Amino acid sequence: MASTKPGQRKQQILQALAAMLEHPKGEKITTAALAARLSVSEAALYRHFASKAQMFEGLIEFIEGTVFTLFNQVAEREDNGLAQAHAMLQILLSFSVNNPGMTRVLIGDALVGEDDRLVVRMNQFYDKVELAFKQALRVASTQGHGREEDVAARAGMLVAYVTGRWHRYAKSGFKQHPTENSPLQLALLLA
Repeated sequence: MASTKPGQRKQQILQALAAMLEHPKGEKITTAALAARLSVSEAALYRHFASKAQMFEGLIEFIEGTVFTLFNQVAEREDNGLAQAHAMLQILLSFSVNNPGMTRVLIGDALVGEDDRLVVRMNQFYDKVELAFKQALRVASTQGHGREEDVAARAGMLVAYVTGRWHRYAKSGFKQHPTENSPLQLALLLA
């Protein structure tokens, strides 16, 4: 890593951490193991991140940035509320397939025993996702799809569905893809 630029090193550290999270055994990741994977000293890691919690925050920032950028694109190009909700569900399920290690962060599995603020941050992520579903479902209710008074319950159900699919994916050793049978499941959820 000596020939890389500082910004690239940070990115390499985060990529290595995400790759280590892809191992389905779910062992706790230590900075020593991360440093060994990158062939650097632990001190080199701490030149870029003040703590391991900051490394996980970097992963969470990647998750938030990716997901909410895609959600905003959906909202800008799609007027139909049900289509928005469907697209957001697909984004969340596909994100997990494309980033298996991040799935362990999404479900909190990788955060066990880490700084409590990381769990708080992931809970805030879930709240924002649920809020985005509420907005899409409110639009849908004004278009004759569902009732306004059911929006909160339906949004909560969609978040529970996604997290359940993520859990199953992670707990199956990343074998049971969250998108498996999703077209029918999403049609039933959004009917």
